[in-house]
Amino acid sequence: MVIAYTLRDGPMRPVELRAGIGGISQKMLTQTLRRMERMGLLERRRYAEAPPRVEYGLTSAGVDLLVPIFALGEWADRHGDTVRAALYGEPDD
Repeated sequence: MVIAYTLRDGPMRPVELRAGIGGISQKMLTQTLRRMERMGLLERRRYAEAPPRVEYGLTSAGVDLLVPIFALGEWADRHGDTVRAALYGEPDD
């Protein structure tokens, strides 16, 4: 979900993705990008440049995945306080 959300505005290079996400190792990012590519959620584009450049972007299935991601975010905005109160008790005023 985090990678799809980070790519919502268009393709990015792996170094940009890692900076945008934060707290992810290069190894974990690479594994996740490859898995998402196999699942048909991402498209990897290689450019014949020196040095070589690679970008990842969402496929149409990846873009469609943003719909429930945004819906979950909206739900969290509406109900986050209720869930926190149920888990941790009412906050002291």
